[in-house]
Amino acid sequence: MNNKNKVNMDTIAKKAGVSKTTVSRIINGNFEYVNEATKEKVLRIIKELNYKPNSLARSLKQRKSNVIGLILANMKTTFWSLVIEGVEKRCHANGYSLMICNSNNDPLLEREHIENLKMKQVDGIIINPMMENKPLFEELIEEKYPLVLINRRIDDLPLDTVIIDNVRSSVLAVNHLSDLGRKSIALIAYHSQGISPRKDRIEGYRKAMVDNGFVLDERMIREVEEKPGTAKEAVKQLLLLPERPEAILSTHVSMISEVIEAANELELTIPNDISHIGFDESVWSQHLASPLTTVSQPSFEMGELAANHIIEFIKNKESFKPATTLLQPELIVRSSCGYNLLNRP
Repeated sequence: MNNKNKVNMDTIAKKAGVSKTTVSRIINGNFEYVNEATKEKVLRIIKELNYKPNSLARSLKQRKSNVIGLILANMKTTFWSLVIEGVEKRCHANGYSLMICNSNNDPLLEREHIENLKMKQVDGIIINPMMENKPLFEELIEEKYPLVLINRRIDDLPLDTVIIDNVRSSVLAVNHLSDLGRKSIALIAYHSQGISPRKDRIEGYRKAMVDNGFVLDERMIREVEEKPGTAKEAVKQLLLLPERPEAILSTHVSMISEVIEAANELELTIPNDISHIGFDESVWSQHLASPLTTVSQPSFEMGELAANHIIEFIKNKESFKPATTLLQPELIVRSSCGYNLLNRP
C-alpha cells in the first residue's frame, strides 16, 4: 500500500466522524471520556480497515512497551519449560508480550541481558538471579524498577520473590526414606555458589537427618561441579565405601540418569540394593525401569505468580510492596525409593 492510501489514525477519525484524540484514547484503552457507542464504532472501523497501530511509536510516546523480560539461568529442563508456560499464560491474558533471555548461570551475561532489556524499554523483568549481581539489583531497587525474583532469593534485599520451599523438599524426601527404614542416606548436590535452592536443599537434608536421630556423616554429602559425569563419579565413590549408603537423594534433575548409570556399572539395582529419590517431576519419571520417586515442584504455578506480581508492580510502582511467596513441594512416591519392598517375605 502506498502512502496515499495508508491507513492511519487520521483515516480512522475521519471515517468515524470523531477527533484523532478520541481514536488515540480508544486504541490505548482509555475509555473514561468516550461513550460506548463511539467506542464500538471506532473499534469496528479499525477492524474493517485492518489498522495496526505502530507499537514502537506508542511505546516511545507512552514510555510503556507492554513487554516483560524473563531472564533464566537454565532453559534445558521440563521445570523451566513449565515456568515459561506459566509466565507466558498470565502475560498474554494481561496484554503483555514476553522477551526471554538465557544467562546460562553467567553473571556477566545476566548483567548484559538486564541492561539490554532496559534499553529496549521493557516494562519490568522477572529473573532467576545470580548473587554476583547483587549491587546491580540494589541499583534497580533505588530506581523502583519493576523486578521480581523467581526460584532464587537474594537475602537482605527488599525484592519481590516467588520461590519453592527447598528446605521442606529435602525434609520430605529424607522423612520418607526414614519411614522405609533407611538410615544411611547420601545427598548429591552441585556446588551451592550462593544459589539459594542448592543451599536450602542441603540445609533441609541436614535438618531431617538430625530430626530423625540419624548420624550426620559429612562423607555422605557430595557437592560436585555442574558438569556431565561429576555426579556419576561421586555416586560410584559412595557406593564403593565399605559401608555404602542405603539411599541416595539427587538434588537436580540432570543427576538422575547419572545415579542410575553409576548403580548399573557397579551391578547394583534400584531399589533392591539402593533407594533413590530425585528432584523435579518429568514426563519420563514414571517410565524408568524402576519408576522414580520425585520431589515435584509447582513450576507452572510459580511462573504464573511471578507474572502476576510483575504486572501488579508495573501498574502500581509507588504503592507496590515486595514480599516473598513460598510455594510447597510434593513427594510423588514410586518404586525407586523401595516402598514396594516393605511387605516382601
